[in-house]
Amino acid sequence: MANISTKRRKVNSARQGNGEKCRFLRFVFSVRLLGACLVALVLSLIFFFRMTIAETIIESLGLSVIPVGLWVVVIILVLWRRPGNLTHRWNRWFGALLLTVTLLGIMALFHPALIIAGVSLSEPDITLAGSLGVAIAGESYTWARLLGLTLVGVIFSSPRVSLNFARGFASLMQGLLINVAIWSVSLIYFIVKKFAYWLTSNCKRLWSTLVGAPGPRKVGGKSSPAKDEESAPVQAEEAAASSVETAPKATTGEQGRFEFSATDHELPPIEILSEAPKAGFSQADDDERGRLIEDALASYGIEGQVKQINPGPSVTQFGVEPGWARKYKKVVEREQDGKPKVDKDGNVKMRMEEVSKTRVKVERITSLANDLELALAVPDIRIEAPVPGKPLVGIEVPNVSPEIVSLRSVVESSKFQKAVSKSKLALPLGQGAGGEPMHGDLAKMPHILIAGATGSGKTVCLNSTINCLLMQASPAEVRFVLVDPKRVEMVTFSDVPHLITPVITDVDKAVDGLRRVSMEMDNRYRKFSSVRARNIEAYNQNPEVTEKMPYIVVVIDELADLMMTSADVVEPLICRLAQLARATGIHLVIATQRPSVDVITGLIKANFPTRISFAVVSSVDSRTILDTVGAEKLLGKGDMLYIPPEASKPKRIRGCYVSDEEIERLVGFWKEWAAKHWPSEYDTVARDFASLSVEQMGTDPFLEKARQLCHESSNVSVSFLQRKLHIGYQRAARLMEQLEEEGTVEPGDGHSEEE
Repeated sequence: MANISTKRRKVNSARQGNGEKCRFLRFVFSVRLLGACLVALVLSLIFFFRMTIAETIIESLGLSVIPVGLWVVVIILVLWRRPGNLTHRWNRWFGALLLTVTLLGIMALFHPALIIAGVSLSEPDITLAGSLGVAIAGESYTWARLLGLTLVGVIFSSPRVSLNFARGFASLMQGLLINVAIWSVSLIYFIVKKFAYWLTSNCKRLWSTLVGAPGPRKVGGKSSPAKDEESAPVQAEEAAASSVETAPKATTGEQGRFEFSATDHELPPIEILSEAPKAGFSQADDDERGRLIEDALASYGIEGQVKQINPGPSVTQFGVEPGWARKYKKVVEREQDGKPKVDKDGNVKMRMEEVSKTRVKVERITSLANDLELALAVPDIRIEAPVPGKPLVGIEVPNVSPEIVSLRSVVESSKFQKAVSKSKLALPLGQGAGGEPMHGDLAKMPHILIAGATGSGKTVCLNSTINCLLMQASPAEVRFVLVDPKRVEMVTFSDVPHLITPVITDVDKAVDGLRRVSMEMDNRYRKFSSVRARNIEAYNQNPEVTEKMPYIVVVIDELADLMMTSADVVEPLICRLAQLARATGIHLVIATQRPSVDVITGLIKANFPTRISFAVVSSVDSRTILDTVGAEKLLGKGDMLYIPPEASKPKRIRGCYVSDEEIERLVGFWKEWAAKHWPSEYDTVARDFASLSVEQMGTDPFLEKARQLCHESSNVSVSFLQRKLHIGYQRAARLMEQLEEEGTVEPGDGHSEEE
């Protein structure tokens, strides 16, 4: 045992000796010792050859030795501690390296005058990054190269961010290109449209310029031929004189009528009217409201489906197709042998079988107006049942942000341009519930009755009517009689040459103006009979007529004021004009804010088939003006119901808006035009209208009968005249006053019986 232990000790000691030798050899050939020796060797070489090395490094690297040294230190530390990081995230290391290379290239663009480590850097070939930076920057395409290195470095450093940025940039460029294309197409369309409009409006002038200069003509008329051969030299001299002078000259014909040159007939450009900004409609909101309508109807047991959505300027019309009202009955399910089927519990199985189905009645939908208002959270809705020409029930829901309908947008529409080419009295009304432009022809209406509460849009409607006629007709074609008892609404149009008489603001003068219009109507009928013409169109086209007859539009802003003071005179005049004045080219446009039966009497309403109602206070006022309810639910500010002569149901329209600036620009245009081409002393139409005597017409036709009654009876009073002549008290009192002024009745006799 002792020998074994001794042997073991020897073996262990030998192993220990061999282990110490292996440890020594491992230490000698270890990486750390070799690295330390290498570092010591490098440091010693740097120490002994420091000047040469410094000069070489400065010339090769310059100040870029700092980022290069940092890279060397970082790589050594990473290799010393975690070598796997270089391979695991190689893209980031590579991207950072490319960005560092880009930095060295940028540093190579600078040439400083410095002395570093005894080496002068003031030479022009030496840069901050040395020769290495010069090699990176290159001699040509320097910035393109550096930008490319930067982009590649960023992409490798953060590929996900770069990819997201590239996608966003691509979508941005795509949207930008699409918008540019849309804007370009819109601009080209606008230019082509303007050119086509200008070409069509001036084609006659262009043709006359190409063929030859036309002779003189009157505004709105045709060029008058020479009556005889002797007048030809005179016309040639006048044409030559007018061609020499810059400003057009007016000449007086043989009969004292005022004539103009061919360049005098100029209409205002469309640019005078402003364009209103268009409000966008959200399709998602409309779809959501459509689903709410279907759910609300279904909750009350009414089957219906929204088939159409027509967004308009103030309301959106949802076209609902009524479903079916179905009836079911319970039927026992049976086996093949005829025995009833039973379930596990022994109960007989039943099923529902449809017996019949009928369409849902429209009255069931219209009766749910208040419930739909609650479901949609809107103040008022209007149900049009059914929509004319469609198998749908229209539910009109107010928009969150109503759109302003400009007069220009309706005037520029193709439908209105076609109407203007046929008639000078075409009127733009606005946009319908579906956004379509609406217009009418005053010559076919032939008169308009407008009603609505204060602030609902009556005056704006009248202004748009007057402005539209001023945009498309000259003073030789259309004339105006404006009656404004408010004294502030229509005075803006005082300077336009279209006025046949100044703006009337006094009630007595308004009555005289209506009497003159009635006398003018009678004079026109006499002129028609002289040439055997039935209406104004046939009269103007007759070759025997030397002076064309203009249309006359009478606009009354407030009828209630006239009816309160002179109802017995105003009502017969208005009714007579409404009944007989259509053929003579005289048309009435009357507005009132009090649509009661004492203002809009049955006789007046019977002669005005075209009516417009803005928002009113109650359903009674709506029935007075429209003969139906619905106007009390309008939104105001131009929202109206329009009944044309050929329709039985009203149409909902958002009226046109005209600003004060547009009116001032239009009036200024015609004022400047009239100063050059329309002298007031040569306006024969206005002079003849003012010369009409209304004294004889002011005499009551019952005056002669009242005189006869005075001769037959000794006691004459106001009530006596009322009973015998079947007239009102006010008219009888006026007759009594006239009899007292004549001396037929002594003062005081007419009141003795009443007292």
